[in-house]
Amino acid sequence: MPLDRRTRKRLATRQGISDAATRLFVERGFDNVTVDEIAEAADVGRMTVFNHFPRKEDMFFDRDEEGRETLRDALRQRDKSVAPIEALRLLAHRAASEEPLYISFSPESQGFVETIEKSATLIARARAIRDELAQVVMVALAESVGDEAANPDAHLAANLLLATWTVAFIRGHRAYRESQDSEKAKSVFLALIDRGSGGLEAAMAGTPYAQSSLQTATQRRFQKKTGKGVAQALLP
Repeated sequence: MPLDRRTRKRLATRQGISDAATRLFVERGFDNVTVDEIAEAADVGRMTVFNHFPRKEDMFFDRDEEGRETLRDALRQRDKSVAPIEALRLLAHRAASEEPLYISFSPESQGFVETIEKSATLIARARAIRDELAQVVMVALAESVGDEAANPDAHLAANLLLATWTVAFIRGHRAYRESQDSEKAKSVFLALIDRGSGGLEAAMAGTPYAQSSLQTATQRRFQKKTGKGVAQALLP
């Protein structure tokens, strides 16, 4: 459904504030930029900034909610022949390889990472987002297979998955910083995603979150069906 004019204007204002804030943060450092300076750069009033972003760090992590919804959608919309862990592994590959890129290794993304590293406030918020994402993934994993949100297997799987993605992201950016080679950095990122997903598959074997469990269940249904057919054929 097309957005109405008022909504489009509101979203454009929000994006303009975020763009102006991020540019200033990267250029001067997060802690050296005031909300008044952001408002001036975005050509809006101070209260307009706070109407869109309750916290200063929210302007930097403005795609946080979009990322959460992307994770939820990957599980909600997965093909039923693809287990949840595999669906999220495939999502990582799409995020780093298909436009629009959610995960990239470039001078721009390097500036984003370095801005975080130089600010205790942004580091704290990044860690909080990681913990919040683990909760989002836990609930989405459980819902995707009809389990309760507090299921301990979903809890374990979500935290192992976030640990994998965090390490892959950090090592990918380290590889880019050292080589200035986007493809090499992407290869490092995806190799760690695949390795971590393999470990997660092994840890979750026997649960509905693992591809191996899904394949075993399919084989059992097939064997039961064909076994019944064979038995019927042998009847006099």
